[in-house]
Amino acid sequence: MPLAETHPRPQRARPRWIDLTGPWAFAYDDANVGLDRAWTDRAEVYDRTIIVPFPPESRASGIHDTSFHPVVWYRRTFHVAAEDRQGRLLLHFGAVDYRARVWVNGQLVATHEGGHTPFSADITHALQDGDGDQVVVVRAEDEPHDLTQPRGKQDWEPQPHRIHYHRTTGIWQPVWLEPIGETHIANIRWTPDLDRGLLGLGVILNRTPDHPLRLRVRLTLREEVLADDTYLIERSELNRAIALEPGGTTMSREALLWSPRRPNLIDAELTLLDGDQVIDAVESYAGVRKVGVADGRFLLNGRPYYLRLVLAQNYWPESHLAAPSPEALRREVELTKELGFNGVRIHQKVEDPRFLYWCDRLGLLVWGEMANAYVFSPTAVDRLAREWLEVVRRDYSHPSIVTWMPLNESWGVPNLESDPPQRDYVRALYHLTKSLDPTRPVIGNDGWEHIVSDVWGIHDYALEGATLRERYGSQEALERTLREVQPHYRSIARPNGHPAGEPVMLTEFGGISHAPATGEHWHGYGTVSDDEGFLARYADLVGAVLDSPAIAGFCYTQLTDTEQETNGLLTEDRVPKIDPEAVRAVNTRASKAVPGEVIASIQATAEVTTFQGR
Repeated sequence: MPLAETHPRPQRARPRWIDLTGPWAFAYDDANVGLDRAWTDRAEVYDRTIIVPFPPESRASGIHDTSFHPVVWYRRTFHVAAEDRQGRLLLHFGAVDYRARVWVNGQLVATHEGGHTPFSADITHALQDGDGDQVVVVRAEDEPHDLTQPRGKQDWEPQPHRIHYHRTTGIWQPVWLEPIGETHIANIRWTPDLDRGLLGLGVILNRTPDHPLRLRVRLTLREEVLADDTYLIERSELNRAIALEPGGTTMSREALLWSPRRPNLIDAELTLLDGDQVIDAVESYAGVRKVGVADGRFLLNGRPYYLRLVLAQNYWPESHLAAPSPEALRREVELTKELGFNGVRIHQKVEDPRFLYWCDRLGLLVWGEMANAYVFSPTAVDRLAREWLEVVRRDYSHPSIVTWMPLNESWGVPNLESDPPQRDYVRALYHLTKSLDPTRPVIGNDGWEHIVSDVWGIHDYALEGATLRERYGSQEALERTLREVQPHYRSIARPNGHPAGEPVMLTEFGGISHAPATGEHWHGYGTVSDDEGFLARYADLVGAVLDSPAIAGFCYTQLTDTEQETNGLLTEDRVPKIDPEAVRAVNTRASKAVPGEVIASIQATAEVTTFQGR
């Protein structure tokens, strides 16, 4: 089994790591007295047990308390083996919502703000001598009523309303220890250059070495060596462009490319050497592919590619934003592909890197989206911008991610059309994203009120296919809709109109629900009475979009039910509501927007293992 399949950080994995998930001592601090009363040193105040990484609001945590608790504390002990004391010891957190402080043996080792991004601490200096217990304490603060926090769809009311759901407080992604050397690889960045047949590599060390080191990089694809190079490292950063030269006669250029049909991944071994001594070794991987937009179409590997996405909250009833198990993350990708989609838009959430690994490995496109705040203020701007840039840096090397989307439906910019500072904010997020990653399209604000965007995403929950045909059935109809109809009564077009080169997509539509029972708590955009009616309505809506020569792709709402949002193709327990094969048949119809496109979704799942050499 590849190390990436079990490691909490698949693209920078070392064989030795110590899992700290499982039971922790836990306490609520509703009066916010823990800091003043030194809860870091008082084991007796922790009166509950929680299962990490599940949030206390969830059943899986063992707590299952959905009421407001803005401050929570965690405590656990751990041991450090003698062999793990030879260098440095890092403590990693996948994500803690929202503001975290971490102590080891009473010493503050880390602070972090941002509920969706990782952070680490070198805890070597804080370790106690001997083989006794070491103590780690975490304080997490997540104020439910603070709308300047990038919170996504986590509700600020006591019970979920409309399209919002129960909160996720505190630790919700893996926690682990990692023993490493004094000098080690701190970051890896892969940048494919398809046009020149190169794979860009950026490596950052944790410090500048006091004498030259060497880095050996070995790249293989299905056990065939593509490169085996060694580079001198004299500073803390190294950037190289590696020529991909297949050694066998059977390896063609096409065989190197990553796509949903053939998700070829190049395995990478990076070995840091001091003379002949190995001082660090990391396993990674990369995908060679190119994405972009031109002439009103989305491009994958230089060719028009029709996007068939589904909106996914990736929220589970028993564990909320946290996945109930590593296997559940893989299954989410498999279910999406089985329904005939070639991509997923993770909505108002930054997903666990282990999910992105399975998208890379199994072949599923991803639109990366930020969890938004709900007000516009200097604090909200600062918080979202800082965390969003952390997201882009963390996920830059995943080949599955093909689009960035910092804002959705003007959330956090409620006066976008009339307020110049809010428009400047959207432009700034767009250009900041481009400055960190010029290789992917960026949507400044999806849904409507496009100020700056490489893709014009429109949200239109029309209930009939005939309405969608009237609005988008031709280029002329599309331009009229952009100019006059304005779905949701929101302006779609910026003042200078729609440039011809930017593709237009329906990035939210559908939302079909079964008619609710009397008194049932639900939210949807249109109802049907039975499964047959559900499939007929689905085929009608999706068929209308596929028949449009003016629409370059779609994102259907949505994959699964989420709390009272009962408009999923699957229930919240991941049970199909209608025949998956019938849904697949609808989704894999040819589109008029890309007439020559090869519809490969049906073969994709069967081909995954073949093209991974597993």
